[in-house]
Amino acid sequence: MTIRYAIRPADPGAHLFHVTISVDQPDPQGQRFALPAWNPGSYMIREFARHVVRLTALAGPRKLRVDKLDKHTWRCAPTEESVTLAYEVYAFDLSVRATYLDPDQALINGAAVFLAPIGREHDDCRVDIFPPPGARAANWRLITGLAAARGTRAGECGTYLAHDYGELIDCPVQMGRFAHRRFDVFGVPHEIAISGRVAQLDLNRLDTDLTRLCEAHVRLFEPRRPQPPFDRYAFLTLAVDDGYGGLEHRNSSALICRRDDLPYVGMKESTEGYRRFLGLVSHEYFHVWNVKRIRPQAFVPYDLARENYTRLLWVFEGFTAYYDDLMLARTGLVSRAQYLEALGRTLTTVMQRSARLKQTLAESSFDAWIKYYRQDENAPNSVVSYYQKGALIALALDLSIRHESGGRRSLDDLMRWLWRQWRAAGAAYEGVGENAIVDALSQSTGLDLSRAVRAWAEGTRDPDFATLLQTVGIRLQRALALESPHFALLGLQLQASGGDARVAQVFDGGPAQQAGLSAGDVLVALNDLRVTPARLDTLLARYSPGDAMQILAFRREELHRFELKLARQAPPRFVLEVDDKASDVAKRRRDAWCGVRK
Repeated sequence: MTIRYAIRPADPGAHLFHVTISVDQPDPQGQRFALPAWNPGSYMIREFARHVVRLTALAGPRKLRVDKLDKHTWRCAPTEESVTLAYEVYAFDLSVRATYLDPDQALINGAAVFLAPIGREHDDCRVDIFPPPGARAANWRLITGLAAARGTRAGECGTYLAHDYGELIDCPVQMGRFAHRRFDVFGVPHEIAISGRVAQLDLNRLDTDLTRLCEAHVRLFEPRRPQPPFDRYAFLTLAVDDGYGGLEHRNSSALICRRDDLPYVGMKESTEGYRRFLGLVSHEYFHVWNVKRIRPQAFVPYDLARENYTRLLWVFEGFTAYYDDLMLARTGLVSRAQYLEALGRTLTTVMQRSARLKQTLAESSFDAWIKYYRQDENAPNSVVSYYQKGALIALALDLSIRHESGGRRSLDDLMRWLWRQWRAAGAAYEGVGENAIVDALSQSTGLDLSRAVRAWAEGTRDPDFATLLQTVGIRLQRALALESPHFALLGLQLQASGGDARVAQVFDGGPAQQAGLSAGDVLVALNDLRVTPARLDTLLARYSPGDAMQILAFRREELHRFELKLARQAPPRFVLEVDDKASDVAKRRRDAWCGVRK
């Protein structure tokens, strides 16, 4: 049997979708329906049901009683007739995680709008997607990973199909007016759609660069017979004034970026913003294999009603974060110097934060639901990023494997080995066990890396990055230049916006913390001179490390005085450089690791 859905942008100005779901032969005890509490790939309970405005049920022409069982579950009164639920969803979250609607565009994340028929989640799904009312609808197009039904032209509103509820909510839909380009990757059609105006957008460059990048990802996992594991793919992109993020899906990804990050006609060298966008694309595309198909055992299957705990996000997100920029370097979309600069920034960020000495990567993965996605002012002192530090541990493991195997093996072999396990198991795939990574590393490389994993991922020991990088002819140096004196000398961070010099974060062991300053304090004077966000670094530049000073700050509208001494040594800032005097062996391994483009 088929579960029938329909969704209509009923009132774009009020940001309201009208949705229906119809079920034949409902549960005789009363058909239950539930909306997911979270969206796979974004590990936080988001309570999508809070956006359901009103809901009614019908059995044929007859209105049916509906009871709310918990925060996201409804049950209809028993009936032998087909049941149809009709409901409105408020959609005003312009992000990749939820759903958005206005008169110009819409992004539909299925987990946020489509109720699941409990007990019937494996039935085929059919969804009718309608345009908004009015004349403007004629200009709206559609892009999704769902397959168009017979009679519906892909790219137009109509009927789309999914094999089950899981596929339905894993294929977001972008609607409205957008720039569009199609390109092929080993014969498989790919599309990118960009909502939001971008001056002089260079679709030709996107076509060329994304083709090269996607082909490199496919070759990494399928070096002998390159073929993507799907029959089509779509990049659904929102271009905004200020934003960044992505969410992976089985044959698509939802992206949000700054419009100024996208390439423009006449752009000769890639900008930092464009490299950031390509890194985002690379990250989400790598997820096609790592997490969408190769999954933790805890995600097989997903339980969308509650948290799904795993200690392995450092592998599934951290390794993906490692490969996103690395693949740009291997394809020549960034230069070697640009790649090393980005790697140095990641190393600097992680090593500057004391959280890495308190929380292991395994703990960070497990607690993502309550910590990483809910960071507060103390996060730099208590939460280590399984993305950033996970990427660094992937780097350490990769370089260790290359060195200990004499260049015959790498982390690529682990990824291909995990991919082969998924392909061999098929529908019986049980996922990667919580303690399976060490064995997988051994099986794929022939090396025992259990001590490294215990120390670096399950413990808080830092790898010896300097020594590891030397094996591929890279020097790791500590830079002394101070880019933000208030961060380096005071040990605090100001809020990014606003006219007041308001403290956002205070770092462990720094002068600000020792003097008693706290997040939320508003700095007003430094040694009797007025402080503003624009003037603070200028004032601090006239002092030397270790100097004593007095700071005046408001806390809860009360003036306080703080005596402190500036830090004597700035937090570490790392720079990676090519060692031209490296051995020929190190140079060959460097080329094999991050590509040959200088």
